[in-house]
Amino acid sequence: MNLLSASFRRAPRALAWLCLLPVALASAAPREDYARQWPLQLSRDDGGAYRVVLDESVYRQARDARLRDLDVLDGAGKPVPAAVFAPEQPLARAPQRAGLPWFALPAAPADGAGAGWELVSEVESDGRLRRVEARSTGGAARPPQTALLIDASRVRSPILALELEWTPGAALEAAYRVEASDDLDQWRAVSSSGRLIDLQRGGQRLVQRRIVFDPIGEQARYLRLTPQDPNAAVPISAVVAELAADAATTPLQWRELKGRRIEQSEGRVEFEFELDGRFPIQQADVALPGNHALEWRLSSRDEAEGHWVARAGPWMAYRVDGEGVDDRSAARQLAATVRDRYWRLRANGAVPGEPVLRLGYRPEVAVFLAQGAPPYALVAGSARTTRADSPLAELIETLRQRRGSDWQPAEASLGAAAPLAGDAALVPPAPKRDWRSWTLWAVLVAGALIVAGFAFSLLRTNPPPAA
Repeated sequence: MNLLSASFRRAPRALAWLCLLPVALASAAPREDYARQWPLQLSRDDGGAYRVVLDESVYRQARDARLRDLDVLDGAGKPVPAAVFAPEQPLARAPQRAGLPWFALPAAPADGAGAGWELVSEVESDGRLRRVEARSTGGAARPPQTALLIDASRVRSPILALELEWTPGAALEAAYRVEASDDLDQWRAVSSSGRLIDLQRGGQRLVQRRIVFDPIGEQARYLRLTPQDPNAAVPISAVVAELAADAATTPLQWRELKGRRIEQSEGRVEFEFELDGRFPIQQADVALPGNHALEWRLSSRDEAEGHWVARAGPWMAYRVDGEGVDDRSAARQLAATVRDRYWRLRANGAVPGEPVLRLGYRPEVAVFLAQGAPPYALVAGSARTTRADSPLAELIETLRQRRGSDWQPAEASLGAAAPLAGDAALVPPAPKRDWRSWTLWAVLVAGALIVAGFAFSLLRTNPPPAA
């Protein structure tokens, strides 16, 4: 028994190294999760919070459609609170407000099954909704109209938040699911926060009317708000959008793309282009040599084999050069900011030459908190990790309330780019293994084998007495 006890005392020491192995494997440096880095040069040492304008090299490196693979690291390589804002944010300018038309709809379930009704709408040529009607199908009774279809087709700035109005009444606490669309057919989920609250107690009233979007804002022709609990919704009387301040002071930058000609039936032709980064495209233009006048339709998609989504058109692009005057058509404003990789142009007639697709964007800004020790670096390009959420939008508003409405983060600028993990960071990681469970089972099995081995050894050295 003494031999058995001593062996048990030595076994945990040997097996402890197996337990430390998963910890060592999990301690990879955050820098190794990104392809490239840009050192950040601070305009002052005591800024506390800083904003840096992104350049085209950052957009070319990013892979995520919402720039979630962009982050800021401190001198030790640890992430600091950071977020990406629209070009004009977070400058100290009050956001604009605009009332939006809205229509009541039945609240369809999240999976869309068994709705029992269909949406009928009339749309003006400029995208404005003229009429919306929900009709029951199959004789089903129409459910209460507690969802909202919001017409944002005339808005040209990103929507930062929605503020809803209602008549005070019964206690209210309701959460809404937000979706966006540019054609009323294809809908996508929108990241948002905020609940509608209207509570009264002891003569005091607590009201929360805002639904807040990501700091970048949301741009789409139409928004749909669906209560998570249709019975907890309240009749809405008005919808006001909080818009980003005018970005006219931010210069528009252009990416010029040469495409691939694809001949179609009946003499029609189309051109396909590939954008080299996650640029926030807001305008489009077509450049052709010589005099011309053609009607174009522009579509885009994010995957090479994905579904094409209409982005602009039909619109006429022309050039008439004569009598010493060169007249050209203006660029086309898109209904929403688009980061898709693949673009397609279709013309309504013969195309003289090879068109150049010009895509315009305004560079966004990354805002970060000077947490940890400098120097700081912006990193981008990763299939392994994403930037953690941070309440920087709320922090900036709080600081403005304390320091004055003209306060804004200090300036920072990008240094020369340098490689980190390179293309290896763009390869998705292998499926994660539950090393903790495997290690535990290995320890248990090893322990059982040790016990069985010593028991067998004891039985051989000390056979039981003969009967």
